[in-house]
Order: sequence, then structure tokens, then C-alpha cells
Amino acid sequence: MISPNPEVAHTVQQIIEFIGTFAFAISGIRMAAVKHFDWFGGFVCGFAVAIGGGTIRDVMLGTTPFWMTSSIYVICTVIALLVFILFAKSLNRLENAWLTFDTLGLALFTIAGIQKTLQFDYPFWVAIIMGCITGAAGGVIRDVLLNKEPVVFQKDIYAMASVAGGLVYWLMMTLGINMGLTAIATFLVICVIRFIAVRFHISLPILRDEQ
Repeated sequence: MISPNPEVAHTVQQIIEFIGTFAFAISGIRMAAVKHFDWFGGFVCGFAVAIGGGTIRDVMLGTTPFWMTSSIYVICTVIALLVFILFAKSLNRLENAWLTFDTLGLALFTIAGIQKTLQFDYPFWVAIIMGCITGAAGGVIRDVLLNKEPVVFQKDIYAMASVAGGLVYWLMMTLGINMGLTAIATFLVICVIRFIAVRFHISLPILRDEQ
């Protein structure tokens, strides 16, 4: 496997994390609005989903959580809150807008989690798991705050889309494909799997407690 230039990898990772933070923050704020939280509650939910998975990842990697090294992630969440306050009605008219934001966040943070784990020289199977944690764990924290059953544990294809994307990332990097193309392909795979699963109600088998 060809290792990407560390500076390029770091820059790409930061860009992905910025965009992912905004997308996840919007999705969290919207769900807080459904529960009629106030502005501060909306910020907390948006921030929790945006940084939750990455924080767990960084703690497990033994490094300072990414959002503690730059105020841009807090600022990004504040901007997401302002965008929602100003344009909530317009966004609500866009069909599946909130599913789109959540899916974009999942895909972007999965890639960021994989890239950062590989920078710490962990094997790729660890990177795939960390990518899944980065992409999905924030949503679990958000749903707990909102007293909802976490989406990741329901029948919808969510975390498995992240895992599938991680496998694509591994395959393309093993073949020596450019990191930019690898990230784009991984992003598209996760988004397509998620959208198709929701559109056609595709899900994993449900566990049944049959006596």
C-alpha cells in the first residue's frame, strides 16, 4: 500500500472534518428542534453529534481530541445553528434534506476516522472500525440526549454503510490508487448505500427473541 504525503493527508483530513462538522451539526440541531429544544439545547445536540465520534476515536488513539486543537469546530457549529435559525423553513421544504446532511456527515467522518487512524500506523482493520466509530458514534450520543433509540441500532443501514466504505478505502489504497480518488470513491459508496437502503427499505435481519 502506498502511503500518502503526510501534509496532504492532514490537509484533506481537516477539510473533511470541517465539512462533516457542519453537516452533522445541522442534522443534530434539526432533531433538537423537533423536540422543541431552545437555541442552547440545539447547539449542544449539534456539537455532540459533530464531535462525539471523533472524540471517542482520538481518546482511543491516545491523542488530543481534534476539536480541542482549533476553535473552528465550535465556530462551525455556531454557524450551523445560525443557518438553521435563519433558513429552517426553506430547508424543511427540501425533500430529504435532513437525511442528506446526516449521510454526508457519516461519509465524511468515516473517511476522516480512517485517515487519522492510519496516521498512527494502526493496521487497516483497526482503521475501518475507527472510521465507523467516528461516523456513527456521534449519532448515538445525539439520540441518547434526545431520549431516542439510536439509529445505528435500528434496522436502517447506517453503520454498515460506513464499514462498506472502509473496505472500499482499504481496497483502493492497497491497489495504490491516489488518496483523493480513494476518498471520493469511499464518500460516494457510503452515500449511495445509505440512500438506496432508505429509498427501498433495505435492512439487516432483526434479532428475534423466540421462545
